Amino acid sequence: MSCDEHNGPFPTEAGKTLASVYANDPSTTGALLQSIIERDGAVIVRGLVPQELCERIRRDLKPQFDSDRVDESGFFPTTTKRAHGILAYSDATAELLVNPLFQSVASGMLTSRYTYWEGQGKKSVSAKPQIASIVGFRVQPGGTQQALHRDDSDYHTRNCDMPVMLGCVTALTKTTKENGATIVIPKSHLWGPDRMPLNEEAIPAELEVGDATVFVGNVYHAGGANVTKDDARETIGMFLCKGTLRQEENSYLEVPPELAKKRGLSPQVLRLLGYGIAPPALGLYKYQDPMRVIFGVEDEETVRK
Repeated sequence: MSCDEHNGPFPTEAGKTLASVYANDPSTTGALLQSIIERDGAVIVRGLVPQELCERIRRDLKPQFDSDRVDESGFFPTTTKRAHGILAYSDATAELLVNPLFQSVASGMLTSRYTYWEGQGKKSVSAKPQIASIVGFRVQPGGTQQALHRDDSDYHTRNCDMPVMLGCVTALTKTTKENGATIVIPKSHLWGPDRMPLNEEAIPAELEVGDATVFVGNVYHAGGANVTKDDARETIGMFLCKGTLRQEENSYLEVPPELAKKRGLSPQVLRLLGYGIAPPALGLYKYQDPMRVIFGVEDEETVRK
């Protein structure tokens, strides 16, 4: 589709259900998830990660939740607590980040491929996804619903650009409609810019601990209202974007090089943080690949200039 033209009207239909798959089913592959997400905008993955890993993440995030301040912008309800800069202190979150199934669908949907001329030589390159942001959420009792939104608004996207983001919200506690589960409007990723989302079109993504909702950045969604009296729900959201885009969360300030070295983060996590190169040359440091200059990594992904 051209950015200047669109043949016919955009779809306006809202889906009625959220599809679910089981991570331990041999038929559940990145390709299957991609096909469902391309159709519906989102999918629930049952048992994406072990409950034990979720409990470790909860312990890591608790001090951040307990000390978080109210979001002055009003984007998050006053009863929502957040945790930021998580890879600076949570090994468990780094383990969740590199989950093979999530990384497989992210690679399939967000890898940027490009062919260009350099002199009289034709070159083809690809850039893998990187972290846009990783945020923990604790929605406390009495919390109101967040406004329905598209995460990729930060990138000023047009329909011909989409998708540029993929999100994965994993349940650290059981999430229900009553305690504020994420709500999603299936098929809204296909809508044009003029279609307004309506609250009554949204479906709660109810999850057991270790389940996750995976969705593209242009599907309308929001944190639900917690109408319970004593049941806070906790989730962690991992949001990836194309490797050619600026990251939403400034990873180089959240996890600066010396801290990344001290924590012994793997090359895969370092590149997801944005320390690698998006070929041919995005992200250079002293006209070289930071993975080599700063971290001493020499592997098949190191870009040699």
